[in-house]
Amino acid sequence: MINLGITSQRLRFLVLNCFVFTLLGCDPQITQSDMTETAASDFTRAHNQRFADNLDLGHQQDFDDATQGLVAYAPNDELVSDLGFTLWDPASYDFIQGDAPETVNPSLWRQAKLNNIRGLFKVEEGIYQLRGFDLANTTLIKSENGWIVVDPLTSLETTTAAMKFAEQHLGKINLTGVVFTHSHADHFAGILSLTTSDGAAKKGIPIIAPAGFIQEATSENIIAGPAMTRRGSYMFGSALDHSVTGHVDAGLGKQVVFGSISIIPPTVSIDQPLVALNVDGIDFEFYNMPGSEAPAELTFYLPKWKAFCGAEILSHVMHNVLTLRGAKVRDALLWSDYIGESIDRLGEVEVLFNSHHWPTWGHGRIITQMQQQQDMYKFIHDQTLRLANLGYTPREIAEQLQLPNSLAKNFHVRGYYGTLSHNSKAVYQHYFGWYDGNPANLNPLPPEQSATRYVEFMGGSGAILQRASDYMAKGDYRWVGEVLNHLVFAEPNNIAAREMLAAAYRQMAYQAESGPWRDIYLSGAVELISGKVKKGYSKAGSDAFLQEVPLLQFMKALSVQLDAGKAEGESLKLNVLFTERKQNFVLTIRNSVMYYREAPVDETADVSINTTQKMFVGILLGQVGIKEMIGSEQLSVDGSMLKLLKFFSLLGESNEDFQIVFP
Repeated sequence: MINLGITSQRLRFLVLNCFVFTLLGCDPQITQSDMTETAASDFTRAHNQRFADNLDLGHQQDFDDATQGLVAYAPNDELVSDLGFTLWDPASYDFIQGDAPETVNPSLWRQAKLNNIRGLFKVEEGIYQLRGFDLANTTLIKSENGWIVVDPLTSLETTTAAMKFAEQHLGKINLTGVVFTHSHADHFAGILSLTTSDGAAKKGIPIIAPAGFIQEATSENIIAGPAMTRRGSYMFGSALDHSVTGHVDAGLGKQVVFGSISIIPPTVSIDQPLVALNVDGIDFEFYNMPGSEAPAELTFYLPKWKAFCGAEILSHVMHNVLTLRGAKVRDALLWSDYIGESIDRLGEVEVLFNSHHWPTWGHGRIITQMQQQQDMYKFIHDQTLRLANLGYTPREIAEQLQLPNSLAKNFHVRGYYGTLSHNSKAVYQHYFGWYDGNPANLNPLPPEQSATRYVEFMGGSGAILQRASDYMAKGDYRWVGEVLNHLVFAEPNNIAAREMLAAAYRQMAYQAESGPWRDIYLSGAVELISGKVKKGYSKAGSDAFLQEVPLLQFMKALSVQLDAGKAEGESLKLNVLFTERKQNFVLTIRNSVMYYREAPVDETADVSINTTQKMFVGILLGQVGIKEMIGSEQLSVDGSMLKLLKFFSLLGESNEDFQIVFP
């Protein structure tokens, strides 16, 4: 049993990292302030000036829309977790005022200023939005007996703060319904600040979500959690200062707030293309749109207000066809088709509000905006395929593809979150996979092996640094980044190489229109100069989420943890019976593969465990120790204890701090 507890501890990060959005690193030990800050180069200033010259950055309509209906600005109060670290400090963005500094792309700066407009807003009489409390919005819809809440935020803390602020101006928020528009954490993980499953059931409060919500909300982020979390820390700049040389905006919103998470199962599943429901006196038309921006997603129309909620298939940015943290690639053509279907339905729409950003009013403006978003995604899809069918590779396509000016001049299709570059590569991936057809790219050497050979070929580190310095002087930062990445992988302790590579990354960050691109480049620079960033994490509130995870997802998590080398030649079979759920899983290991299936108890198993989900989760998290396990009524073992210990010994460790810019 001792070994069981120790080995299970290895699964702690696998399960804790089940949500990229919430557990990205809450307490960085090394921040950008430790870096040698570098000013924008002449090339960067010229690059950013071209953006200023070619875009109408003074266009006022978005700012008018973002402030329309303001009830009250949100306070700049710092939000601190129970563990004592800062979750959210809106005052840290007070520097975003006036004209863009030289170290920030002026187009991104404009978006950052818009996302800085925080508070409670009246969309229409009876529809309100809380914006700027987290990455996403929460929408409040007045019903006959209270309020329907759309999209609780990422964390319990931010949702609680937002609702408290709303009650100061709207009075008591009596909950009469909840809508989860889709399966991303920033749209549901604060739910327990509003209600529990039991509480909703007792009061008859419907919890509405698209079909497949609970499965999608708890699936890929569990089995791929550590990798997504580590990559997500780059994408959202969790270790960066908020400054003109650091993080300024996520594009889709200000920032993900890394707090406590939760989930409850929906009570109403929207599984048809159109479902009409009356929720506490309010008519809804729900449109199921799976496989769009999220695997499970719905939009809805409110006839009373002629108002359409586009969830996240519509926003004031070019969204991600493939998110840079890593996920399943999205279908850009299907996404475009869904927007087209929505346009066809909305003959009387007068207001559009979404899960991010600010609303749009007026039928003509709404339809034009939706058409431009539809055209953008279809353009990316169609032109990528056109060029692919001419033999161009992903990088070649990304380099030459440009939106037509008729689209590009509109700020809501610009690459503040997704980009034309990586979205076109995602479309290519959707159809063709990772291989571009060139035999040289079929089986290349891994980075560390190729790096040493590149360095040798190029005449050694001294020659490379000299040539790289020449290209830095020309402002060719992308090439410097490509070349010096080889040198750093070959010689990770070469300080001169690391410093020059970091300098190149900074300039690329300062030029980036995309918030995630900026954060990725700057995060790489931080780690090159300061070493690996040690991130903290919060376990607070994770239990509430984990208790609702379908047991099948835990089995998937266990199977991907099997260390094939350790399992070589091993053959094991286990029963894991969850008593309160009356579910038994048979786990089998053979040929270094773990299989799992829900089935009756297998009498031929080597060992059987009887436990509860709470106890099982506690063991995986390392919260249940030896004293708790021995003699516990929630855990019993029948069969060979040695076989049980052997099983857990075959599980590998999760590494949530793997290297990215170093070998």
